[in-house]
Amino acid sequence: MTYHAVVAFDRDAKGDLTPGEAREVMSPLVAERRARARALEHAGALAFSRTGNPATGEFQDAVVLAQFGDVDLETLG
Repeated sequence: MTYHAVVAFDRDAKGDLTPGEAREVMSPLVAERRARARALEHAGALAFSRTGNPATGEFQDAVVLAQFGDVDLETLG
């Protein structure tokens, strides 16, 4: 199963980027559009997909679909 999601990034009091909660969306196209819109209200946003088996918890590495503004991929783990 493939999941598509969007996560927004904001700066904390020290100026470091911190990710918000990832929100699942219906498709890669929706993920890209939602990330573009969220970047207008936040420091940045990332759209990504992840494929795996929720029953076993095994997932492949995320695939970045689009990123806008300031994004820190290392903070996502």
